[in-house]
Amino acid sequence: MRSRVFLCAVFSLMLVVPALADSASSEFKAGEHAEKKNDYDAAYQAYKRAHDSEPGDARYMASYLRMRFFASSQHIHAGQTLRDEGKEEEALTEFRLAAAIDPSNSEAMSQVRRTTDEIQKQIITKTAPKGKEDTVLEQDAKDAAGPVALDFKSDFPVSIQMTATTDVIYKTIGKLGGFNILMDPEYKPLKITFELKDVTVREALSMLGVQSKTFWRPLSSNTIMVAADNTGKRKDLEQNVMKTFYLRNAATPADLQQAAGTLKGILDLKTIQVTPELRSLTIRGTPDQMVLAQRLLADIDKPKSEVVIEVVVMEVSRGRIRTLGANLPTTVSASIAPSGTGTSGSSGSSLNLNSFSGLGAGDIAISLGGASFTALASDSNTKVLQRPQIRVMDSEKASLKIGDRIPIATGSFQSGLTQGVNTQFQYIDVGVNIDITPYVHAGNDVTLKMSLEVSSVTGEQTIDGVTEPTIGQRRIEHEARLADGEVNLIAGILNDTESTSMSGYPIINKIPILKYLFGQENKQHQQSEIVFAIIPHVVRTPGITDDNQKMVDLGTANSVSYRKIAAKLDAAAVPVPNQAQPADKPAAAPSQRPQINK
Repeated sequence: MRSRVFLCAVFSLMLVVPALADSASSEFKAGEHAEKKNDYDAAYQAYKRAHDSEPGDARYMASYLRMRFFASSQHIHAGQTLRDEGKEEEALTEFRLAAAIDPSNSEAMSQVRRTTDEIQKQIITKTAPKGKEDTVLEQDAKDAAGPVALDFKSDFPVSIQMTATTDVIYKTIGKLGGFNILMDPEYKPLKITFELKDVTVREALSMLGVQSKTFWRPLSSNTIMVAADNTGKRKDLEQNVMKTFYLRNAATPADLQQAAGTLKGILDLKTIQVTPELRSLTIRGTPDQMVLAQRLLADIDKPKSEVVIEVVVMEVSRGRIRTLGANLPTTVSASIAPSGTGTSGSSGSSLNLNSFSGLGAGDIAISLGGASFTALASDSNTKVLQRPQIRVMDSEKASLKIGDRIPIATGSFQSGLTQGVNTQFQYIDVGVNIDITPYVHAGNDVTLKMSLEVSSVTGEQTIDGVTEPTIGQRRIEHEARLADGEVNLIAGILNDTESTSMSGYPIINKIPILKYLFGQENKQHQQSEIVFAIIPHVVRTPGITDDNQKMVDLGTANSVSYRKIAAKLDAAAVPVPNQAQPADKPAAAPSQRPQINK
């Protein structure tokens, strides 16, 4: 009975295992299909099922872990987009999905905590009782107003021709634009001739300030203050605002300091506080400086370019050995032993001339060495291929080391306590060592500064009783500028050794054919060549757009000011408000542009 149960269990296992293997394979193919469609959630689920079916399969594990990262990152990005739109609840759902997919993703957990805190703060703000000092302070901080901006009720084209004092001209433009004018009590208006044709009210206001050497600042959305344009008045009257800019691509404090230095040098900003922990710049300045700072940071806060460098290392070795010929004896030994004299060659034997009187053929012994004929040829080929890939940022050094670390004695010292000798060792890398620093240019060209080295232990040598390894080294250092995907082939690292030796009887070993009968020829040919193929692939660029390359008006050398692009208005389509006209002239028709002549 037990044997039957055991056989049934074995049979069931034999059926289940192939079924699981087929299921894992089909799930993996489904994951690949979903990945091609950029459906990362479906691909992740399919890869996960394949990995769960066969946890030991390295291919399933690699695809599962890779897609887990991509699917989690996709939900994080979706959550950030929703939060920017003010949809905190939906954003929290996306962040929780990201954390559930990849619990090791610290960014997902951080976003969950941050969004949860924001939602809780909103709930507390709505339900908190009135009158608490900290709540009021927080609410006041949230209600802090931004910079005051002048609201032009009408900004249609006008034509002005006046000869009057500047305060009169300012007030006339104020009536056209629908805002109030306040003059600084210390300012003394000058009489000027002001002529403009077909300009907007906004442009007329700016041009009047340039001609009269005055400036204005908004006090409210419909009122401005006009004062003389000098350093003292600007310091007293000009608005000051504060804003914190969070840089997305600054990786180090040095990057933040460089951005702060750029803002100070270009926009004449005096107060910039750097916060490395938040990668932020807190700036105090005028509203115009803030707008231009936002524009400048958008131009310089770009991600560094990244390059995937594919390195193909091919080492080909070939050895050929040929041995052909006869190995004949090169020495002959003879011994003479006349009858009755004893053994020849012994130290106690003695011969005289009478001993040779009865010398016969049997009394002489000749000894020859052995002879052989050898015909041997061997041909060996060795091919070593390594194809690593390195992903590195622009201007950053990347190192790849494949091989062993060999200890080398660098010195020794004698210990005073034990009177022993301690030897110091330094480890050096032996194998394939590659150092590459890329510099990405416009147009996705890449300059590669490379150091390529292939080394190996070729032998040993003894120095002062210490045996040290002998290391053979082949090294190249150079720079090359390549296009994206272009192959840089580095060849010519060739080691070719050929040796020929001939042994045999003199003179005869020089005669063709006979030299192989009376001698032996040994030829050896060793070749080894290393070829490097370097292929850069640009995977990320700063993303410089046409808008980043535009020139921007900064005002004058003494004061930084922001000028907005004026919208093109159709005069016929713009309604004309009621205006004060001279008493002897009729009001302008609605289809005509306002024109003032005084």
